[in-house]
Amino acid sequence: MRRLAFIALVCALLAPGIAAAVQPDEILKDPVLEARARHLSEELRCMVCQNQSIDDSAAPLARDLRLLVRRRLEAGDTDRQVLDFLVARYGDFVLLKPPFKLETLLLWGLPPAALIAGLIALFAMARQRKTANLQPSALTADEQKRLSALVGPGTPEP
Repeated sequence: MRRLAFIALVCALLAPGIAAAVQPDEILKDPVLEARARHLSEELRCMVCQNQSIDDSAAPLARDLRLLVRRRLEAGDTDRQVLDFLVARYGDFVLLKPPFKLETLLLWGLPPAALIAGLIALFAMARQRKTANLQPSALTADEQKRLSALVGPGTPEP
């Protein structure tokens, strides 16, 4: 019984990841156009979810974008023309992998710069820690008496 419950739990947890956001009424009759539409949908960012493609998102705006892509493909646009149309309308942010250019320099350069800055900070902290004076301070007279009482007489004083 436990095994069956475990299998049901795993299936329930995996089901949302398996489900696609594309609705049956969106699918094109031409399988070649549909394959192109799915490929393009995987390259486009959902403006609501932001880190999901419109192919994976169930947001209403993602659905509108999927339908727009399919209409453009049915009208005879190439993949490049569809992408150019969406970039002209929404900017490079609509692409999950924006091109490397001056406007996206911060987007591409910030993660490596943050990594390098973090490594430099770690190196500086390690070096500072290594060079810090780690000599113990001298014992006070009271601490020396307590130490002598604990250790016993005849031990050399530091």
